[in-house]
Amino acid sequence: MTDTTLSLDQVEVLARQTLERAGASGEQSASVARSTRLAERDGIRSHGLMYLPIYAEHLRCGKVLGTAGPVVSSPRPAAVQVDAAHGFAHAAIDVGWPDLDAAVREHGVAAMAVSRSYNCGVLGHHAERLAESGLVGLCFTNAPASMAPIGGSRPVIGTNPFALAVPDGASRARLIIDQSASAIAKSEIILRARKGEAIEPGWALDADGQPTEDAEAALAGSMLPAGGQKGFGMGLMVEIFAAALSGGNLGIEASPFSGPKGGPPGTGQFFIGIDPVAFSGDGFHAAISRLTEAIIEQQGTRLPGARRAANRDRIEREGVQVDAALMDRIKAA
Repeated sequence: MTDTTLSLDQVEVLARQTLERAGASGEQSASVARSTRLAERDGIRSHGLMYLPIYAEHLRCGKVLGTAGPVVSSPRPAAVQVDAAHGFAHAAIDVGWPDLDAAVREHGVAAMAVSRSYNCGVLGHHAERLAESGLVGLCFTNAPASMAPIGGSRPVIGTNPFALAVPDGASRARLIIDQSASAIAKSEIILRARKGEAIEPGWALDADGQPTEDAEAALAGSMLPAGGQKGFGMGLMVEIFAAALSGGNLGIEASPFSGPKGGPPGTGQFFIGIDPVAFSGDGFHAAISRLTEAIIEQQGTRLPGARRAANRDRIEREGVQVDAALMDRIKAA
């Protein structure tokens, strides 16, 4: 069998049809399909089509409720709460987004918490969405526990990424910081395990708390935080925002994002939107311009998010290469 080249439109249609066949409603599948498209567009394969068979499996086993109807409330003027009802996070975020945007415009800063959720795809895309509307976006999402504290061996928090996106004043993001608390995204270890490949030193520990380069042993053990204690502290911060503040499950309470075991993970997300004009007026964009120029004027440097932008330009022209084995897994799903 040969590999297939798909346009981004075809990626989105394939994702939506696969999810609907697995039991997702039109609203749920549309939000996830758009997320899948964006991941493939930016070259983030681990969150793109590769995840479709997992989504389909979780729809069928009840880890995600495909017909869930998210419920939006506003307990305070600048606070938006969305109960994802154990559906896909993507759909819950989309339903609450207009209320978040309106609250930021009115108050200068507002936040949206999403509870009883699931993974939300590429977190940076949600931050970028805020930046494209002229806002500074700061986003958090927690995950099932996979990372032990320094000196320990039992995972207590997930890889727990955060993302920050800054507007450029022209409906785009000037820079996007999107990073997890772990030395590497867990999806990369899952990908290595699937291919039977070794992982890099410093990525993970085995179940006995010993360093390992075996991907399967790493999945049974603990991810290592980026930067040691500092990385674990960052992950702990995300846990407080995305789980404790949102009302979602802590990582130690959540079922895994991979495999059929356990019920819905019930994790959470937290999004903060800030209108820079409310705080620094026109000075914000001038300051960001000076800051970013000081970075990119140095040879060999790039702004956070620049690699994704380069992938985006190329993949929009050339399409998405899908290997035959992945296409078979998607069809089987």
